[in-house]
Amino acid sequence: MSEDKWLTVAQVAELVQVHPETVRQWLREGRLPGTLLSRRAGYRVRASDVQRFLSGELGTPAGKADAA
Repeated sequence: MSEDKWLTVAQVAELVQVHPETVRQWLREGRLPGTLLSRRAGYRVRASDVQRFLSGELGTPAGKADAA
């Protein structure tokens, strides 16, 4: 079984092409699952959860559906 890679907020934001604060908002709202390590270290998000989020399994990313 392969280990899932953990991404920082900045890495997720770059991957999804949104501002890092948008990713933090998704995390705070529970739209994107993640783990808050500490206030200083920030959140970490599993790469597989980002893929599920983008595919619509976890909801619609803000701004993606609204842009149509």
